[in-house]
Amino acid sequence: MAISSLKLQDLIEEIRGAKTQAREREVIQKECAHIRASFRDGDPLHRHRQLAKLLYVHMLGYPAHFGQMECLKLIASPRFTDKRVGYLGAMLLLDERQDAHLLITNSIKNDLSQGIQPVQGLALCTLSTMGSAEMCRDLATEVEKLLLQPSPYVRKKAVLTAVHMIRKVPELSNIFLPPCTQLLHERHHGILLGTITLIMELCKRSPGALSHFQKVVPQLVQILRTLVTLGYSTEHSISGVSDPFLQVQILHLLRILGRNHDESSETMNDLLAQVATNTDTSRNAGSAVLLETVLTIMDIHSAAGLRVLAVNILGRFLLNNDKNIRYVALTSLLRLVQSDHSAVQRHRATVLECLREPDASLSRRALELSLALVNGSNVRAMIQELQSFLESCPLELRADCASGILLAAERFAPTKRWHIDTILHVLTTAGTHVRDDAVASLTQLIGGAQELHAYSVHCLYSALAEDISQQPLVQVAAWCIGEYGDLLLEGSCEETEPLQVEEEEVLALLEKVLQSHMSLPATRGYALTALMKLSTQFRGDNNRIRQVVSIYGSCLDVELQQRAVEYNTLFRKYDHMRAAILEKMPLMEQSGPQIDEEAKESKAAAPVCTEPQASKLLDLLDLLDGASGDAQHPPPLQPSPGGTFVHLLDLPCTPPALAPIPNLKVFEREGLQLNLSFVRPPGTPTLLLITATATNSSGDDVTHFICQAAVPKNFQLQLQAPSGDTVPARGGLPITQLLRILNPNKAPLRLKLRLTYSHFGQSVQEIFEVNNLPVETWQ
Repeated sequence: MAISSLKLQDLIEEIRGAKTQAREREVIQKECAHIRASFRDGDPLHRHRQLAKLLYVHMLGYPAHFGQMECLKLIASPRFTDKRVGYLGAMLLLDERQDAHLLITNSIKNDLSQGIQPVQGLALCTLSTMGSAEMCRDLATEVEKLLLQPSPYVRKKAVLTAVHMIRKVPELSNIFLPPCTQLLHERHHGILLGTITLIMELCKRSPGALSHFQKVVPQLVQILRTLVTLGYSTEHSISGVSDPFLQVQILHLLRILGRNHDESSETMNDLLAQVATNTDTSRNAGSAVLLETVLTIMDIHSAAGLRVLAVNILGRFLLNNDKNIRYVALTSLLRLVQSDHSAVQRHRATVLECLREPDASLSRRALELSLALVNGSNVRAMIQELQSFLESCPLELRADCASGILLAAERFAPTKRWHIDTILHVLTTAGTHVRDDAVASLTQLIGGAQELHAYSVHCLYSALAEDISQQPLVQVAAWCIGEYGDLLLEGSCEETEPLQVEEEEVLALLEKVLQSHMSLPATRGYALTALMKLSTQFRGDNNRIRQVVSIYGSCLDVELQQRAVEYNTLFRKYDHMRAAILEKMPLMEQSGPQIDEEAKESKAAAPVCTEPQASKLLDLLDLLDGASGDAQHPPPLQPSPGGTFVHLLDLPCTPPALAPIPNLKVFEREGLQLNLSFVRPPGTPTLLLITATATNSSGDDVTHFICQAAVPKNFQLQLQAPSGDTVPARGGLPITQLLRILNPNKAPLRLKLRLTYSHFGQSVQEIFEVNNLPVETWQ
C-alpha cells in the first residue's frame, strides 16, 4: 500500500524531530520520491504544495534541481497561489548559469503588463533577483513604464528592479534618466530612497548621467535641508535622527555629484556645515550621518575651514567608546592624511593611544595611520613611540610595524647615526619579522658612513654577544665584524663605553654562530666570510680559521661548501693574494629615497675598474682550474661612465645599460587602471621583467584583486606573489606584481591577462590579450 505524501508542516516537524542525520536523510529522500512522482503525474492542483516542500528541502542544502521546470509551469498558471510559489522557486532554484531562466522572460513580461499589483510585484522581485543581462534588455521598457505607475507599491519595486538592470547592463542608462528626475519629487520614503540609489548607480556607470544629474543638486540640497530641519516623518526617525538612511544616501549622492565639480560643491557647502554642526552623535544613527558628511566634505571641492571641521569630527570619533566608530574614524583619517596632513597631525596623540587597543583590527589601523603621520619634523618622537609599541605588539602586527619603522627611518632619518641606531633597535627587538632587504640596507648604510664604522662594529658585537637568535641581526653583525674587525680590537670608539675585545673572543663568537642550530645557511655564509676577512686583519696565527673553513668543505649545503672550498684553495695556493682579495670593501653610496647633494657628487666621482683589479678577480675565478698563470684572459672591459665598485667573486664591470622601455597601459575601467613597466637585465638578454601596477582613482576600494597571466608555449612564465589584494580608492597605495618571462628564441611576445576583483559591490572578471608590447621587450 503506497504511503501518502506529507504536508509541508508535517514534513518540517518530522525533519526537525529526526535525532540523527541518517534519519533526516531518510525522511527527505522518501519525500523527494513522492514529489518526483507527483511531478510526473502532472497534478496541477497540488503542484504548488509539492514545490513548496521541495524549496524547504533546498533550503536545508539538499539537491532540488529537478523542480526547475515546475517553477516555469507554476509561473505560467493563472492562479495567484501558483504564481507566488513559482516565482519564489525561480528566485531560489534558477540563476544565470541555467538556460531555463530565459524561458520565464515571456511570462514575466505578461505579468508586468496585466495591471494586477501583487502579480507585478512578484515579477519585479524575481527579475531584480535573478534577471540576466538578456532578460534585462528584453524587459527594460516594461520596467520603465511601471516607474510612473500610480501605485507606490509597484513604483518602489520597479525602482529597485531598475537598479539591478543598470548594474547588469550599464548601457540601459538613457532609458531611466527621464523617470528619475520626476521621481525626485516623490514623498514616499521607499520610492525616494530607491530613486537616490538608482541615480547613484547611473552616475557611477555613465558620464552622461553624471552631467545630467549635476543640474539637480539644488533640489537634492533642498530635500536634505528639509530632512534636517523639519523632519520627514516620525515613523522613519531613529533615535531622534530624521530618516538617517535617506540622509546617508543623499549625502553619498552629493559626494558623487560634487567630485571635481566646483559649482555643485559650492551649492552644497552651507548645507554640509549645517549637517556637521547640528547632528547629534550620541547615537549610532547620528554618527552614521556625520561620517557620511565628513566623507562628502573631503571628496568635493569644499572650503578649507569645512575640511578642518571634518577632521576634528573624526578626532572626536577617536574618543568614542564604541570600537566600531573608532575603527571607522581611523580608516577615514588614513584616507585623508595625504590631502590634509597638517589637520590630521593635530590628533597624533590620540592616534598613538589607539596603538594600545586590545582589539587587533583597531591597533593595526592605528599603526598604519601612525606610520603615515611620520614626517621630517616629528620623526624622532614618532619612531620612539613606534619602537615602544614594537616591543609589546601582537605577533601578527610585528612584521608590519618593523617594516614601517625601517621605511620611515630610511625616508626621514635626521642623521646617519640615528638611522643606524633605529635599525639596530628593530633588528634586536623583532629581527625575525623584518623585510628581506633590511640586511642589505643596513650594510649599505654602515658602509657609506666611514665616521661610524667603529661605533657600528662595537654596537653590533655587543648585540651579537647577547643574542644570536635574530638572524638578520646576526648577518649584519657578521658582515660588520668581518669588514671592521680591526676597529673592534682597537677599542677606541669614543661614542660607546670602552670595550676590550680579544681576537680569540671574536673568533669564538663567530664559531658559535656557525655551530648554532638556529643559524640559517645564509647566516653561516656571512660568518664564514667574516672569518676569512679577519684572517687578514688579526695578527695571530690563522690555523684556527683554516681549520674552521676546512670543516665546511664537506658541508651538505652546496653554497656553503663552495665558499669553503674556494677559501681553502685561497689559503693553500694563493696565500700571497689573500690580503689583496680580502681587503675592506670601498665606501658604499646611499641609494635611498632621499640623496643629499654630497652623495650625488660622490656618485659622480665613483671609482672605475682598472686592469690590475680585473686581472686579480679573473685569477680568483680560476682558482679551481689549475695554474692561473697559463690562463688566457680577455682584454679588460672599458670603464662605464657611472663607475662601479668591485665585489668579491663578481665580474669586474657591468655591461652598459639598455635603453629604457616605455610603459604600457593595458586596462582601464571605472577608475581601475593596470600599467606594465618593463626591464631587461643587461646580463640576461632573454629575460624580461614585467611589473604590473594596479591603481584606483575611483571612490570605492577594489578588493579581492587577482591578476593571472599566460604566454605561448615557447615562453617560460614565472608569476611572483602580488604586494596585496586591495587597491585603495582615490589613488591610494597601488598593488604591484612581478612577471618573469624567459624568451630564449627572442620571438614576438603575446600576453593574455585575466583580472578578477570586486568593485562597487560587484564581482568583475576581465580576460584580454596584450598584443601591442614594445618591440624592445623581445628584440
